Amino acid sequence: MVTISIPINLKQEKFIDYLVKSGKVANKAHAVRRAIDLMAEEDLVERVLKSQLEAREGKILRGDLRELVKQF
Repeated sequence: MVTISIPINLKQEKFIDYLVKSGKVANKAHAVRRAIDLMAEEDLVERVLKSQLEAREGKILRGDLRELVKQF
């Protein structure tokens, strides 16, 4: 596991302290890891939704992958 050090503002620190005190997270590190995991999940959902929209708009490639590569 890698350790990183980042500056946070007082408002962020107080929120993390609240999360720990309320039992929503085990400790400060857990709060940050959970936030990163949630952001990664949100990014994945956004990419899936974008892909679905592009598919509905007909922006989808069909056919043999080798032939499609030749077109690019």
